[in-house]
Amino acid sequence: MPRITQFTAALFIALQFIFVPAFAAPDDDFLAARDAFNARNSARLDQYANKLQEHSLAPFVRYWQLSLNLDAAKPEEVKAFLDGYSDVYVSDRLRADWLKALGKQKQWTLFQTELPLLINEDAEITCYQLQARLALLPTDKAPLTEAKRIWFSASDLATSCNPLFEQLADEELLSVDDVFARLRLALEAGNVSVARYVTQYLPSKYQSGVKALETVASNPSHFLEKRSYDLSTRGGREMVLFAIHRIARTDPEQAIHRWESIKSQFSPEEQAYVAGQIALHLARRHEPNALAWFGYAKDAPLSDFQLGWKARAAMRAQDWNALLSAIAWMNEAEKRRPEWRYWYARALKSLGRPVAADEQFAVLSREHHFYGQLASEELGAIIGPTLATYKPTEDEIKTIAINPALQRALALYRLNLRLEGVREWTWAIRKFDDKQLLAAAELARRNELYDRAINTADRTQQLHDFSLRYPSPHRETMQGYTKSLNLDDAWVYGLVRQESRFVQVAKSSVGASGMMQLMPATAKWVAKKLGMKSFSLGVVTKLDTNFALGTYYMKHVLDTLSGSPVLATAAYNAGPGRARKWQELKPMEAAAYVESIPFNETRDYVKKVMSNSAYYAARFGDPLTSLKKRLGIIPGKSKEELPSDEP
Repeated sequence: MPRITQFTAALFIALQFIFVPAFAAPDDDFLAARDAFNARNSARLDQYANKLQEHSLAPFVRYWQLSLNLDAAKPEEVKAFLDGYSDVYVSDRLRADWLKALGKQKQWTLFQTELPLLINEDAEITCYQLQARLALLPTDKAPLTEAKRIWFSASDLATSCNPLFEQLADEELLSVDDVFARLRLALEAGNVSVARYVTQYLPSKYQSGVKALETVASNPSHFLEKRSYDLSTRGGREMVLFAIHRIARTDPEQAIHRWESIKSQFSPEEQAYVAGQIALHLARRHEPNALAWFGYAKDAPLSDFQLGWKARAAMRAQDWNALLSAIAWMNEAEKRRPEWRYWYARALKSLGRPVAADEQFAVLSREHHFYGQLASEELGAIIGPTLATYKPTEDEIKTIAINPALQRALALYRLNLRLEGVREWTWAIRKFDDKQLLAAAELARRNELYDRAINTADRTQQLHDFSLRYPSPHRETMQGYTKSLNLDDAWVYGLVRQESRFVQVAKSSVGASGMMQLMPATAKWVAKKLGMKSFSLGVVTKLDTNFALGTYYMKHVLDTLSGSPVLATAAYNAGPGRARKWQELKPMEAAAYVESIPFNETRDYVKKVMSNSAYYAARFGDPLTSLKKRLGIIPGKSKEELPSDEP
């Protein structure tokens, strides 16, 4: 038996020497072709394209060739690619690029012919489509009506929308109120450059009032102190309202003080508007007078964002009627979000309407997420061992494995082109049914592409396999650290799943590295605590080092935050100081604490980590514990001294 094993090993090594060079050379050529494309070197790209015609990633090379000369490309060339490679992600990308080129060239007939074949939506193309409809049928004003809906945005919009807005203005379909409405949206979002662009649509008599825009943005307090505004003009009043809002973002109490001294000079509508803005920022800082200020807003139209924070303020105050009212005023899409369905039902239950509450909980309980779990528990159920409802057969996995798009995705991953690999994989599975999705997820798991396994298995609607949704790679290695620190495996894996999807080389835009996504300062601090000599940031992505540093830090924040996994999870993402700041002086329900975290990213992160933990506990066969019990009660703020050198 050992002799057979040795022979097999020797044969495998020999085959590597035979096949790897032949395999590596085309891959090297592909990467060189990509470099040529990035350098916009068409001649060099053409040289490599000739060598790569039989490569599995040849469609990408041809896409690069066409992209570099798309404005001059003949329609038949582009169509030939789109028809020949319709199963490749870059085909839809090329079609989008081509439509934009056609829009710039105003080739509207060809544009309209190709547009229905585009799969992924694109805001720039949407505005070109409206331009095309106006050009081909000038008497139809419906496109302008649609363009006006697009106008009301706080964000910078594609330049393809500008001709539509100019036509709206020329035909007097864009009123002064419409312009000021978008101006407010932009300023509320802090998009001063967008606000500056919007002011050009104001008639000349309004221009002088908004000239102070940059001054207000940079120093709103100084602007108010100088009193250089003219309240007889609409623009002058809007600048004052902007100044109050700008101050309220960082110091709502100062904003209140300044507003109280001048508010009598403003109309009831303007006073209500400012009250809504101040209330928003009081709520985000968990100030107890937030609900009172929402009351001062009276009938002012509040955005869904403001209503969300009114609901959160009511939640923390346990004012269930105010919570119901805030949710009732949200638009239908916002009301359907899991958090508001859950809290609406909780309010009904607290107000003595259990039957109506249970109806809401029953629907929500069928969904696999944080609020679906909490809804199940409201009905008396706790997540048990999550057995798969379907396991793909070997034949199904083999069939999926020869899917050309998935083969291309795997090839891209092999070349460390992860972004391209993710896009190609996502494109490949977009029409898969549940059985195909689970087979593809298993294929990803076998290739140690845990992020693809998770994301693919997460898409199933009726058939599920939670072992693919919640994989636990490197568990033996991880347990060496969790056991020594007495950490809950399920919580640690729940966090790692959310941090990196088990991608060892993961690196965030802010510099966090490895599976446990450690920031450089945190990694250095923990390494010093652990006595790691000659530590350098280059080793942070190494598995053992990453687990050692990450689990130590998890233990640290858990111990210094009253043993609360919710506070520790928030601290891991946003820092211990912020997690403490968001506590109340008295104990509070953890679910209310989580939902009222001011940072969208951290709020979503904590929900997902704690939800993951419950699923992992079930997978690991831990004793049944409800998610609500895992969340626990958030204790009142501690007066204990904090570590002076804490990152």
